[in-house]
Amino acid sequence: MDKKPNHRRKFLKTAALTAGISSMGILSVKGQSMQHPEVREKLPREVWVAGISQTDIYVDTAEEMFERIFAIMEKVLVNQPDIICLPEVFHTSNVAKKYSLPEKLVLSNNVLPRMAAFAKANRCYLVVAVNTEENGNIFNSAVLLDRNGSRVGEYRKIHLTENEINNGLTPGPLDPPVFQTDFGKVGIQICFDVMWDDGWKKLKDKGAEIVFWPSAYGGGQSLQAKALLHRYVLATSTRKGSSKLWDITGGELAQTGSWEKNWYCAPVNLEKAFLHTWPFVQHFDKIREKYGRNIRITNFHEEEWSIIESLSPEILIADILKEFNLKTYDQHRHDSEMAQIKARNSMTLKKAN
Repeated sequence: MDKKPNHRRKFLKTAALTAGISSMGILSVKGQSMQHPEVREKLPREVWVAGISQTDIYVDTAEEMFERIFAIMEKVLVNQPDIICLPEVFHTSNVAKKYSLPEKLVLSNNVLPRMAAFAKANRCYLVVAVNTEENGNIFNSAVLLDRNGSRVGEYRKIHLTENEINNGLTPGPLDPPVFQTDFGKVGIQICFDVMWDDGWKKLKDKGAEIVFWPSAYGGGQSLQAKALLHRYVLATSTRKGSSKLWDITGGELAQTGSWEKNWYCAPVNLEKAFLHTWPFVQHFDKIREKYGRNIRITNFHEEEWSIIESLSPEILIADILKEFNLKTYDQHRHDSEMAQIKARNSMTLKKAN
């Protein structure tokens, strides 16, 4: 973990000056400075995550959809998002005109440079769910663009529907990538992937802290369960229904709905740890005595889960874990499993002798 809490803030400040962006605002994709009142200083690992919903947006052509989506993204800028996720193959979704797969690929190739310009102008990451191609194979993909508009990489949907395969799409590799950003590691799954757990678990094993889910529908409890099971932040962006943001406990942080149909943007704090309450609860009073309001401990009493969260730029959770000899839920489980294996092996040797 970064031991220099001010590193990310310095990066953003330098990047903004380099891009000629006003310190009191950000530059929209149209080249207009968007002024904001002075905001409080971010926590070291506070990430503003935004998702889009295409609910009730119906147009005739892909080009019209581009403009509608860019207009929504412009509205999101009021919260200065660190990353925005777009719905699954949004460019030809809720569009009256029917496009062939090669035409969808051309449209994808046309919109990606505009998305890159938006990301660069507004210093935010984008998860752009479109079609991509390699060696004649066309994929249902999500391209990750960084704050400079450069392509970090792409995820290709592993679990396609039968209809997608019949229409010419190729399934992606079974091993999903994890991408390093300036705020942490992120992964991606797409729509039908939710019916399997292989990709989700692999993202967890690779250290993903936020997983994005561009989709055709909302997902609801099935997504909430993924967030809790794997203890990472989960952000969705959908063609219909609610787009949502869940914390590592499965707690809902934001969603679209009746009064805010087409976007959400909310902060998540990655400077936190998920613990099994016992036996570490024995140290909680001492932690509170030392750090006071600079930390937050949340206990889930029936489940015996605890979340320790830093509320100060000067305090890193890794330091607290080390100081009080605490283990995260994952480390605690791993160590217990290793002890179980050792005990079973010992029992086997005794029987053999």
